[in-house]
Amino acid sequence: MVGRLGLCYERIPAYITRCVMDMSTATLCGQIWMPDVPFEWTDGEFYGRQRPDSPMIYEAHIGMAQEHGGIGTYREFADTTLDWIRHAGYNTVQLMAIQEHPYYASFGYQVTNFFAPSHRYGTPDDLRYLINKAHSMGISVLLDVVHSHACPNPGEGLNQQDLTDDQYFLPGGRGWHPAWQTRVFDYAKQDVIHFLLSNLRYWQDEFHFDGFRFDGVTSMMYEDHGYRSFDSYDSYFSMNTNIDGRIYLMLANELIHEVNDKAMTIAEDVSAFPGMCLPLEYAGIGFDYRLAMGIPDVWIKLVKDQMQDDWNMHYLWHELTSGRPGEMTIGYAESHDQAMVGDQSLMFRLAGAEMYTGMEKDYHSVSMDRAIDMHKVIRFLTCSTAANGYLNFIGNEFGHPEWVDFPREGNNWSYNYARRQWSLVRSDAYKYEWLANFDRDMTYFINTHRVHCSGPAHSIWIDNEKKLLIYERGGVLYAFNLHPSWSQQEVFINCERTGPGGYKVSLSTDDWPYGGQTRISQDYVYYADDTEFGYGIKLYLPCRTGVAIEKI
Repeated sequence: MVGRLGLCYERIPAYITRCVMDMSTATLCGQIWMPDVPFEWTDGEFYGRQRPDSPMIYEAHIGMAQEHGGIGTYREFADTTLDWIRHAGYNTVQLMAIQEHPYYASFGYQVTNFFAPSHRYGTPDDLRYLINKAHSMGISVLLDVVHSHACPNPGEGLNQQDLTDDQYFLPGGRGWHPAWQTRVFDYAKQDVIHFLLSNLRYWQDEFHFDGFRFDGVTSMMYEDHGYRSFDSYDSYFSMNTNIDGRIYLMLANELIHEVNDKAMTIAEDVSAFPGMCLPLEYAGIGFDYRLAMGIPDVWIKLVKDQMQDDWNMHYLWHELTSGRPGEMTIGYAESHDQAMVGDQSLMFRLAGAEMYTGMEKDYHSVSMDRAIDMHKVIRFLTCSTAANGYLNFIGNEFGHPEWVDFPREGNNWSYNYARRQWSLVRSDAYKYEWLANFDRDMTYFINTHRVHCSGPAHSIWIDNEKKLLIYERGGVLYAFNLHPSWSQQEVFINCERTGPGGYKVSLSTDDWPYGGQTRISQDYVYYADDTEFGYGIKLYLPCRTGVAIEKI
């Protein structure tokens, strides 16, 4: 590009489909990618034809999915990690940090080249290989798409592409995100809308992505990017509204589903905007699902700030099960947000520093046993009450011992925390195996019983003093004892919703393959008796335990 003073500036074309790093300058450069033999897709029976009724999402980062110190590749992920995901019972994988970004430690959230798959993990055809193989396993693949902001680097990306500040972005201060220090798109410009919409179609047509998880939706919908409290409906509809951002999201959802009517779209929205998941014909934004972002915040609040015997069961039940009628949501106990450096994973919060010394199977202490028990209970409780789907971040299913921290100046450019230690869960010596076993059997139970397709959970009994939660969903009874030390000898479980007859426990967090003591038999038949409280069974329910009970 030639400026007004005759000076020349190098720019990468906005629609470039391949970039590589120039190691001498540590900047991205465009590269023409035109292989002689086009990639041959073999997923015709899957792509555009299948979609899970209830998404069980495995959120993953390609670069950190391997154990060795370095950056993993698309093909490594396809040939090793996909087998783990399928075995663990997840039917959808959500890929993070795919769109090209110059700074690895940004976790992919400062995109420069929107049409280029990240060069760090391999070639564009390597990414196609991954998605094609996932489809052969019956696994849908979602792209974590970042259309809420862009990297401010001039030269590498869109910023000052034509040597002005507002070609793609809002002019002046409105064009800068104050917290992220990134550029904000001008969604009122037709050319910008065309750029972003064509970007979505590109990832569908060229790479067969089955849908998108939209990052930073709240930032797109409000002029202040959502940095306020949403305590009334006036908060959603006011002068603070970014009409152009909302219209773009409506157009995006319309386009995605027009290209592939089986596509899945998920909104990351902290404001709980009403109508986010309503169809366009009802003046909704058109997303299929919204992340239930309040649930992990509740678990952090309880685990971090309160003693377990002070937990309020009524508050917990409300937070786990409340939602707008008809809105499809994805529940989760933790995601990449909770695992990043500066925060802690759920297992880390439960175990603390003892995690470094107490994960051998023959080691027991009150605090460590509690951590193992509650990791299973929290995940089972969250998954079984989740409205329409469930999400897990890579490694959290087996209580990965470290946070996530990518190479940066502050850690001396180390890869030590930008990896997953699979050897720990594959070892018979450590408790990680127990947690992985339970997560696998939990997802199997959820999938085979179609829990997320069976309507909402119905509360049967909440006892705040004894820390009991008992509910029914889809004909299955669930009973949880969240008390840290008080086991219940005879918990009465009302069976009015499921009827008289015999009952068996079909899944228990206390079973020995999960590190439990097998104090609850799965062979014993409980017969519902007619009592003054109605038909019901009495069950021994140890502390820090959750069970699923089915009628025979």
